[in-house]
Amino acid sequence: MTVDISKLETVAGTLYRRHFVKADSRSLWLYGYEAHELEPLAEEGGEPIHGGSLRWHPLRQEWNVYASHRQNRTFKPSAANDPLAPSKPGGAMTEIPFADFELAIFDNKFPSFHPDASAPTESIPGMALHRPGGKCEVVVYTPALEGSLATIGQDRRRLLVAAWIDRYEALFAQGHKFVLPFESRGEEVGVTLHHPHGQIYAFDVLPPVQTRMAAAFREGYDLSAEMQSWGEGYEVTRQGGLRAVAPPFARFPYETWIIAEEAVPGPWAFRAEQADAFAHLLGDLTRRYDALFGRPTPYMLSLHAAPAGEERTFQFTAQFYPLLRSPDKVKYLASVEQSTGLFTIDIMPEQAAAALKDL
Repeated sequence: MTVDISKLETVAGTLYRRHFVKADSRSLWLYGYEAHELEPLAEEGGEPIHGGSLRWHPLRQEWNVYASHRQNRTFKPSAANDPLAPSKPGGAMTEIPFADFELAIFDNKFPSFHPDASAPTESIPGMALHRPGGKCEVVVYTPALEGSLATIGQDRRRLLVAAWIDRYEALFAQGHKFVLPFESRGEEVGVTLHHPHGQIYAFDVLPPVQTRMAAAFREGYDLSAEMQSWGEGYEVTRQGGLRAVAPPFARFPYETWIIAEEAVPGPWAFRAEQADAFAHLLGDLTRRYDALFGRPTPYMLSLHAAPAGEERTFQFTAQFYPLLRSPDKVKYLASVEQSTGLFTIDIMPEQAAAALKDL
């Protein structure tokens, strides 16, 4: 067996990446501090799904992706059928056909976007359609069935940051316009797989939020400087040249952002100290949320790095959107918020910063 292993010099030190092609032709990458040389277990083949289409919304001026095959994706499996766990010799196969691993990334079996997607086959008078090119990947933080960014430990968070950077570089090199690593945590957010994991979407069309962000930075908005002008009232904690803050314009109760004091376009531009601090803050904020609410906190986490061509002015942020107002109260997006985009926030950002800082 030929094993495709690369040695990487990263902000987390020397790491190893193994590329493996699954039986259905999807790619799997295994990252670790040790070279992964385990023998793969037998998989069933199959054809990967490429379908879907993008349709233009003429009033909101944005693309929406339609992918009906995702209706059949895995939904709340039992622990015994966890598709993100290591496979067991002689047992059921999972998405990762190895008995063990440190961190894994693989092509999503039910993607919204695909680099080989076909042009839309439907024809709708007056409507602009676009092929859903791009890429969707699943990031499995750990082989353990339970855990969080707070509990997986600093070494594994460093490994995660290095893997994100590696995928940023690969996906931009493939010509994608924007790359978004993200995590959804908790059933309140709509999570259907509880194994600790996130995802990466690579877009071939620039989403409207990032279009507006890029324009603001291009026109001279300096988020890092403004953050430092807010003072300590909005700061939760800081580490290694990065700060965790509750921005005064937050849209969710207890929303926090991680922002570099000296702006960087994306994690790929971090110094080793900044990368280490970023890994620490990801765990620290998750820990603070769980302590504040006394339970695993449902949230959405997204990494907003520069779209292709915007690296000179764009300023990177990692944004946490918790879905709780209190331990037993969910922040629902009501009709007026969904209809207008104008959010109503129940907790003042400075109150949120003070509550999280005290933990």
